[in-house]
Parts: sequence; C-alpha cells; structure tokens
Amino acid sequence: MSTRAPRVRIELDGVAHTVPADDTVAAALLNAGVSGFRRAVSGTPRAPLCGMGICFECRVRIDGVPHRRACMEVVRDGMEVRTGA
Repeated sequence: MSTRAPRVRIELDGVAHTVPADDTVAAALLNAGVSGFRRAVSGTPRAPLCGMGICFECRVRIDGVPHRRACMEVVRDGMEVRTGA
C-alpha cells in the first residue's frame, strides 16, 4: 500500500506544478523554490514567518482573491496562485 498523498495540479505564477493534495499553498511555493511571496512597502521580499496565520507575511493571490494567507490554505486541483499579492 502506498503512503504517498494524492496529487493535484496547481498553477504557481503561471507555471503548472503537481503537488501533494494535503500541502498548504506556502509549502507548495517553498517546495517550488519560491522564497519571496510578496514585497513589503520598502521593497524587501517577504515569506512565511509564523506558519500559523498570525503574521500575514505569506500573503498571495489565490484564484484572483488578493491577500490570502498561504500558510492557511490547502492546495486544491486547479488552484491559481500568484505571488506579489
């Protein structure tokens, strides 16, 4: 019996990726090598800090909706994620 999670297809900044269905968006982005999810007002890249939805540093655009916390969203098939939200 396989212990691998089912996989889903998502789009990260216009590039298709297949990821485990139980990953958060933050995990999928980090596993894809994305280190900056958005930019602060000063222009510095921001990425997950707390991993539990408190810091809001991991905000991305998901399916056209801005400012979604990547660490709180589980990927789903067909999801479109854009960094820089």
